[in-house]
Amino acid sequence: MDSLRGQGGIQMLLTAEQEAGRIVSAARTAKLARLKQAKDEAEKEMEEYRAKLEEEYQTQVSGTDQEAAAKRLDDETEGRIKNLKESSSKVSKEIVKMLTKYVTTTAS
Repeated sequence: MDSLRGQGGIQMLLTAEQEAGRIVSAARTAKLARLKQAKDEAEKEMEEYRAKLEEEYQTQVSGTDQEAAAKRLDDETEGRIKNLKESSSKVSKEIVKMLTKYVTTTAS
């Protein structure tokens, strides 16, 4: 009778070991599925965040930054025009003298 109990005990242990193996396998599968789901969720959140940042950037570029750049270019252009006018007024007398000298000397 002890031998039957021993075999029954061994059989119970084998059955319990197989059940434990199935439980561990199911847990691993569930863990891998959860990791994949977490990765997918993280990628989705990254894409949404990236799209949000891109939209904000495009809004800034198309809005106030363009206005500021246009104003800066206008200011630079006005400054250059002013400098050219000042330079031309300084040398205009000399140019008139040079042209008068050229016209009077070559015409003779």
